[in-house]
Amino acid sequence: MFGSRRGGETVTCIACGAECPRSDAREYDKHGDRWDRQDKSFEYLCKACFTETCRQPRDGLEATLAAAEAGETDRETFLRQFRELAGDRNVERE
Repeated sequence: MFGSRRGGETVTCIACGAECPRSDAREYDKHGDRWDRQDKSFEYLCKACFTETCRQPRDGLEATLAAAEAGETDRETFLRQFRELAGDRNVERE
């Protein structure tokens, strides 16, 4: 139905950087539409990170990631920008 997965493929978790077998990972689509699979590549979360992050509020997460330039800037700059934006979101919620 969704196509075959290559056996033995290894992926990297976008949250912790650990490598794990594709069969032990969860797909993450930053656009929020994982069912539209045509011409799309996915990022992955290991099971531990998926379990940890799926219990967190996600309101505005994708917009915050985009504003912090996820995937478009170096890791240090992204993390600094994300922390600042996430802090602003927490202040707004209070």
